[in-house]
Amino acid sequence: MEALTRDDSRRQRTGGAAAIYLALAYIAAMPFFLLVVDYQGATTAADKVALVVGNYGSMYAMYLVTYVVFGFALGVLALALYDRMKAIAPATARAATAAGLLWAVALVTSGMVFNYGMTTVVSLAKTDLAAARLTWQAIEPVAQGLGGAGGEILGGLWVLLVSCVALRGRSLPKALCVLGIIIGVAGLVSAVPALNAAAYLFGLAQIVWFTCVGVVLLKTKAVAAAEGSQR
Repeated sequence: MEALTRDDSRRQRTGGAAAIYLALAYIAAMPFFLLVVDYQGATTAADKVALVVGNYGSMYAMYLVTYVVFGFALGVLALALYDRMKAIAPATARAATAAGLLWAVALVTSGMVFNYGMTTVVSLAKTDLAAARLTWQAIEPVAQGLGGAGGEILGGLWVLLVSCVALRGRSLPKALCVLGIIIGVAGLVSAVPALNAAAYLFGLAQIVWFTCVGVVLLKTKAVAAAEGSQR
């Protein structure tokens, strides 16, 4: 990258910290939703409402961490990566950043809908369990759809475009860009119902991608800052 100002350095370090947070959020979410609260294993409205009522506090906190805060951190990272890409391919960089910010907004909205929906259902279940189940059947598809349950189109498009631009401008390591292209394609094809399982590859591989991006941004800025102090 070109010589960096102090503000550039600060934004890149912040983006790196955000990327590390995103990786950690994935790591925290997977065992929670697979082992602690097996929400994916619940197949009926009755089972899902029972899980929500029985695990309301922990699920609320986890959705706050892995959707709402995750979305804000994702926005910070998207803007930091835009700073690295904008001189290479301005139009593509803007398109990538738009996709990243839209994904961030969708995730924040998904988490807020899910959490408020849980709050409503938990309260309703105390007096009318049947109504609580019907209410959850209306709320859940909205929250899940915003969260990418129907396919990781926005996330896949963002990672794919970022990786293509970074590969062209060598603003991220080549191996990391190739991994990002694979992740992006997996996210996009997961929108096809028959290939929806590709979303698992998208999520697992993103742990590695976010971690490596975070390290690169933090390391690059530390080196640039050190160089600047010697001038």
